[in-house]
Amino acid sequence: MENIIEVPAEQKQDKGFTLVELLIVIVILGILATVTVFAVRGITDQGQASACSADQKTLETAVEAWYAQNGTTADPTEAGLVTDGFLRSQSTTFNIGAGGTVTAETVDAPTATPPTSNACA
Repeated sequence: MENIIEVPAEQKQDKGFTLVELLIVIVILGILATVTVFAVRGITDQGQASACSADQKTLETAVEAWYAQNGTTADPTEAGLVTDGFLRSQSTTFNIGAGGTVTAETVDAPTATPPTSNACA
């Protein structure tokens, strides 16, 4: 007398994921990762545009404050604005031209070592 209980074949199968199910999950994760990367890239571009706009407005405000304090007999320079306390440091993306106009800094002609690009131009 043996005490063997036979298990039906339907209950003997391992309960796990098939290869197709695993591949579908991997594809879905890949799609989600791609969407996330492109969404972050858009946010970074918006941040750069906002930083450029803020830098330009800061320079324009500093120039106006300089003219209010010193009159219009001479044009301000970035170094002068820093010395007089209107700016903390000179801008790497904008220049102050004649008449106090704020313009994007231009990138020079290509050289052996390319300069850092101006993201605000």
